[in-house]
Amino acid sequence: MIKRTLQKIIEKNLFKGNIIIIYGARQVGKTTLVKQIIANSKEESKYLNCDILSVKGQLKDPEPEKLKFFLGNAKLIVLDEAQNIENIGLILKVLTDTYKDLQIIATGSSSFDLANKINEPLTGRAVEFKLYPLSIQEIKESEDLFSVESKIEKLLTLGSYPEAFLLGKEEAIQKIDQISSSYLFKDILSLEGIKKPNVLANLLKMLALQVGNEVNYNELSKNLGIDRKTVENYIDLLEKCFIIFKLNAFSRNLRKEISKSFKIYFYDLGIRNSLIQNYNSLDMRSDVGVLWENFCIIERIKRNSYNNIYANYYFWRTYTQKEIDFIEEREGKLFAYEMKWKKEMKSVPKEFLEEYKNSEFEVVNRENYYKFLL
Repeated sequence: MIKRTLQKIIEKNLFKGNIIIIYGARQVGKTTLVKQIIANSKEESKYLNCDILSVKGQLKDPEPEKLKFFLGNAKLIVLDEAQNIENIGLILKVLTDTYKDLQIIATGSSSFDLANKINEPLTGRAVEFKLYPLSIQEIKESEDLFSVESKIEKLLTLGSYPEAFLLGKEEAIQKIDQISSSYLFKDILSLEGIKKPNVLANLLKMLALQVGNEVNYNELSKNLGIDRKTVENYIDLLEKCFIIFKLNAFSRNLRKEISKSFKIYFYDLGIRNSLIQNYNSLDMRSDVGVLWENFCIIERIKRNSYNNIYANYYFWRTYTQKEIDFIEEREGKLFAYEMKWKKEMKSVPKEFLEEYKNSEFEVVNRENYYKFLL
């Protein structure tokens, strides 16, 4: 088993007066993580799967004594997939207000669903964390850098969902297809406003084919035969269920800069490849460049998230087709990166350097990626 970076971070935050919220897609490892935290805890603990009807029934009434009777003497309570509990925000507030020595960890596979239910009741009382698919940092710490290097092709084709990552290729493909067609859709389709699941599936396939390219709402709307607003809503839900994420265009309103566009990337490349049913080896693919770009960007985001490095993320492009793949805005500076699968030279566009003089530029390729991601 590969130890998750978040485990130590969360353990340091236990019993400090806050409810801990862990967000992440289904099958990303939330249950394994919280069970490891329970196993390491010296306090009496209770794990509750909120997908189970009997658990939902016992936790639906915000009556402190009834809740405490059900929870028993446990001091550490885990509510897994807590968004399934009716009035979960009120339930959590009642428990923490009444029983000050309780530590509650709640997990959710939809930031939209759980956050909407807890934000108002728990204002200022919750600490939130996001669990991603396995990071190369976690793989390196479990094995070594040479092992990471040997698994780059696997990561770009099969992704890094924990269970799939630890399987052989054929078994991994079966698992990834199951995750993409069952678990992830289960969460999305349970949310309000999804009236045409086949349209959502087609949208996901279109987005999978447009990784690294600018996305046009009107074009998607026309191809899918639905209105633009529905496309916007569906993409928003896909983000909140941790399937895709957006990079907006960076601009300080220069006339030549694209300012209102965005690109789509996937949290996991195995899911992306499942959607287009392409698990071919890299030497047989025409999309290696965008796979590498997506991989480097999401791994950098994981690295920053787990190390409390706060940044805003963008891409940059001008109307004259000058472009930079990835911009980090942090510490009052701009850090620009170009992702290249092969060792290629690329100079930073002079327009960017002229306008943003206090910026840095680097090409990330197969020979130096570990400096960028580890």
